Amino acid sequence: MKIIIISATDFEVAVSNQKIKSKKGVDISFVVTGIGMLATAINISKIIYEQQPDFIIQVGIAGCFDVSIPLGKTVLVEEEFLGDLGVNENGKWKDVFDLGLIKSNTKPFKKKGIINAKVKEFNCLDLPIVNSVTVNQISTDKTHIQHLIKKYNPCIETMEGAALHYVCNLHKIPYLQIRSISNYIGERDKAKWKIKLAIDNLNQHLLQYIALHTS
Repeated sequence: MKIIIISATDFEVAVSNQKIKSKKGVDISFVVTGIGMLATAINISKIIYEQQPDFIIQVGIAGCFDVSIPLGKTVLVEEEFLGDLGVNENGKWKDVFDLGLIKSNTKPFKKKGIINAKVKEFNCLDLPIVNSVTVNQISTDKTHIQHLIKKYNPCIETMEGAALHYVCNLHKIPYLQIRSISNYIGERDKAKWKIKLAIDNLNQHLLQYIALHTS
């Protein structure tokens, strides 16, 4: 089995990269794909073409829309939505599906979302399973944040998740997205963020997951 663990940055997985090693029958490697959907999509495609992995795990920190969920919480993502591909028009957010540029069930989309149909099967740690919206810029505008909540009902926001779901679904590569919450959406005071806690918990769960998944 060949497992590729990907992240947008190296500091998010530095601890796991030092501790996780390949073993007999299981080849594990780490790849930094870069920040944002474009770099991530290109590099995942390159990974699939060059390395032909059996399983891709994307890990990273994320912002959360739900303030009842504690910072540092680790979750798995089941469904991804595109959160800024479209237009703000007359005070309303219209995505590419609303504009009729893409049909809402065009593969790999299903009703605008991209679903990891195997997330429950891969959830050996019994982590909360949530939906996510992917954006190219961190959401700070209160009006747009409410548009995202109303249209997609996401729990978290990332800058790379949809690229993972899109590419892996098209290529039929099993995958999993693991995220730990570092901040609440719209909060720009980084003194209130919990980046270190999120990264610590992220790596703890990744180490546990690899140990169970490869045992």
